[in-house]
Amino acid sequence: MEGNSIGTGNDIVSELSNLDFSKIALNDVINYIVQFGKNVLLALIVYFVGRFIIKYATKALRTITQKRKVEASLTSFLNSLVSISLNVLLAIIIIGILGIDTSSFLAVFASAGIAVGMALSGTLQNFAGGVLILLLKPYKVGDFIEAQGFAGTVREIQIFSTILGTPDNQTVIIPNGPLATGSLKNSTKAPTRRVDIDVEVAYGTNPDDVRKVLMNIIDADERILQSGVFAPFIPMTSMGSSSITFQMRIWVKASDFWNVKFETTEKVYRELGKAGIEIPFQQMDVHIK
Repeated sequence: MEGNSIGTGNDIVSELSNLDFSKIALNDVINYIVQFGKNVLLALIVYFVGRFIIKYATKALRTITQKRKVEASLTSFLNSLVSISLNVLLAIIIIGILGIDTSSFLAVFASAGIAVGMALSGTLQNFAGGVLILLLKPYKVGDFIEAQGFAGTVREIQIFSTILGTPDNQTVIIPNGPLATGSLKNSTKAPTRRVDIDVEVAYGTNPDDVRKVLMNIIDADERILQSGVFAPFIPMTSMGSSSITFQMRIWVKASDFWNVKFETTEKVYRELGKAGIEIPFQQMDVHIK
């Protein structure tokens, strides 16, 4: 009897212990479910709020780029880039809220970014240059520029390169990276340009006669600006071995530059000849004793 009593008591203690462990395990499960439910609810709230912010941010970016008259191709690319980046960030935040360790995701993204960046370093430089060019607008389509040893009219500005058309109708493609960071001359950005034409005449010529002929040419051309700071100026610039040099400094609209330069040069030659003013050529006098 005594042995049975002891055995029965041990069984009861064992059953009580098992009951306590079951209750503890059940409480843990319930707490986990409650906490996970809270996390899911918070994640849903963050998701909808984040999606609203992303939608508003992309819409604001599109409005800003349209007001600044950014190229349509760049506007579309920037909107896609911002949208993808913000959505990835939102996904990482939601994963963190759900209690999942995000360090491994960040490590993967970081290593992938480094690998892609190293592989596409030149391309990314050209892309960054294209973005700067389209935003800062050092030149636009239709401008005549000189850069990287080439000169021509800008036909197209792409994300990675700029396409020029040379005066002899050749096509030149220049990467945007060097264009954005190197020296560049834009000949048509300003509304006006100065035309400089050197005029050489023989020694012994009266300077007043030369200026009179040149001023008559200037006055007869309505494309040449003559008021205020644009008043024509004809200085004597040098005395060479066989001639003296005057320089016509006249201002015109940028779009008239080449036509005025070529036509005025020909008029100078004709009018000086009509006025009897000698245009010398390179010569050497040899005296024999």
